[in-house]
Amino acid sequence: MKLRGLLFGIAATLAASTALAQQPVKIGMITTLSGPGGYLGQDIRDAFKLAIDMEGGKLGGVPVELVVEDDGLKPGQGKQIAEKMLKTDGIKIMTGIVFSNVAGATVPDIVDSGALYVSPNAAPSNFAGKECNENYFVVAWQNDSLHESAGQYATNLGYKKAFILAPNYQAGKDALTGFKRLFKGEIAGEVYTRLDQTDFAPEMAQIRSANPDVVFQFHPGGLGIAFLRQYQQAGLLGKIPMVLAEPSLDATTLKAVGDAAVGLSVTAHWNTDFDNAANKKFMEAWTKAYNRVPTYYASQGYDTALAIASALKATGGKTDVPALRTALAKADFQSVRGAFKFGKNQHPVQDWYALKSEKGADGTPVLKTVGKVLSNHTDVYAKDCKL
Repeated sequence: MKLRGLLFGIAATLAASTALAQQPVKIGMITTLSGPGGYLGQDIRDAFKLAIDMEGGKLGGVPVELVVEDDGLKPGQGKQIAEKMLKTDGIKIMTGIVFSNVAGATVPDIVDSGALYVSPNAAPSNFAGKECNENYFVVAWQNDSLHESAGQYATNLGYKKAFILAPNYQAGKDALTGFKRLFKGEIAGEVYTRLDQTDFAPEMAQIRSANPDVVFQFHPGGLGIAFLRQYQQAGLLGKIPMVLAEPSLDATTLKAVGDAAVGLSVTAHWNTDFDNAANKKFMEAWTKAYNRVPTYYASQGYDTALAIASALKATGGKTDVPALRTALAKADFQSVRGAFKFGKNQHPVQDWYALKSEKGADGTPVLKTVGKVLSNHTDVYAKDCKL
């Protein structure tokens, strides 16, 4: 009788342990799913979910549950969601933020609470240098870096006089700072637009008056679509060339503006035509699941999921933050963009490429990779990080 009771107790304990082990690790995703920039967060979310689906509901062999909330591009709303995920849901791993103003209000609370934040997009300069944090990782880029590549490419193309524009928020300021850092010519005009702006007629007049060799503008999502359409309507397309960083001409923007995008020069850390095994696997799975062209944001959401998967695999699914940090820092995954590693400030060290918008075989515009602009490029703020 005693033996029978003992066996029953052991069986119950094992069953309880198994049930506990099978509890999925919750990952909190705060992202922008509504408004003109909503498709950016949708692509990040969908790509992250795709990585989970490709593993049968797991990341790194560990069952996971993705908890998604829409910040509505409102910093205060993002902050409230983060507080709920931290205090009510007990989530230790977060990701998803698209816009830097939301990140600025939200990320400090997350990392200061002892949780991890792994960024699939927003990476403002103030988090990359002296204010870097051991719990903060960026898979996408540092905000300045992608625009530095555009500045370098404009220089490579021989342009001497640039007119530059961006929205008046942290990422916009980082954009123009980054472009100017590697552009060797003259700045003919520098304008900050509103983050909610839809009418760019005054800016078109300023560009026409300045008569630059080239225009560089950073307007992600719906802002970029509006800007390019009005650039064409103003008769500037074909007269004044434009060099862009990838957020200003992603797959959705390209589809929306059509021929207005043909001939534009773009710099990017990833493109759909990249010839590596990880990217081919991603493109095949994405096309089958969603039947649309992925944006850069999708590639970043997918890579972010792979990075988190590598950490969960290393810890066996334990959400011990120091152990997860150590594993994440190794970047032990195959990025769809090819070469990838984290720098000392836990931001990417990666290559940047030149793309050209041209008409595809069916007459619709496509982005074709035509060369490399920067190799093993890191951000300038890493030297100030004391990690």
